[in-house]
Amino acid sequence: MDDDLWALIEPLLPRWPEKAPGPRPVPGRLCLQGILCVLYNDIAWQLLPLELGFGSGQTCWRLLERWQQAGVFDQLHRVLLAELNAAGELDWSRACVGGSHVRAKKGGADTGPSPVDRRKTGSKHHLICDGRGTPLRVVTTAANVNDVIQTLALVDGIPPVAGRPGRPRRRPQSLLGDKGYDSNPNRHELRKRRILPVISRRGAPNIEGLGKLRYVVEQTFALLHQSKRLAVRWERRTELHDTSVSLACSLICWRRLKKARS
Repeated sequence: MDDDLWALIEPLLPRWPEKAPGPRPVPGRLCLQGILCVLYNDIAWQLLPLELGFGSGQTCWRLLERWQQAGVFDQLHRVLLAELNAAGELDWSRACVGGSHVRAKKGGADTGPSPVDRRKTGSKHHLICDGRGTPLRVVTTAANVNDVIQTLALVDGIPPVAGRPGRPRRRPQSLLGDKGYDSNPNRHELRKRRILPVISRRGAPNIEGLGKLRYVVEQTFALLHQSKRLAVRWERRTELHDTSVSLACSLICWRRLKKARS
């Protein structure tokens, strides 16, 4: 892990209680490296090799749960978005929305029969990104939830992004979507939020050039699912799965920030 990234994460971690019973866990940096090992390689927590020095898988899992309750990785995502915004690396002229199905091997909350996977139990990642493909917000639902239902939840779920003079920004100028997001009530609500809807209509030809602009959302899904733990869902609890998603989004933002600084 980069020292610069750890310098951003460390202040966000909750302090371990002084009078907590039992021995202190492995240092946070090592546990985070163990969490990243599981995230990238999609191994079971109990199979995390002890010889790597990251502690046991159970120790890493418990710290992940503790950090989830403190909202550590959501805060990290907002910090990195603010850094990207300050560097002029966020494109607020448009945002793109899309959805991607993942198999849920153990079921759990927010799972359902997948319409694209022979009705196997699965979930769906709904994503909104800026015009350059930087993830702004991801929502996890059951696999049989329509994309159009999550349009406004994604737009309203964009965190306030600081980094520039004035109020933190939360709204793109336009929203790009395919025919799965065709909804006149949603268009009306987007206009009320001063967002121009650029969404193809069912039964009509696609908007010319729309695919060349919104391909970035598919590119972001590819980057997100390079973390193999997210390509197949194993956690029954949605909040723990979403914590891993927030961590993966933060890593995407960090790589783009490093590239902008170099």
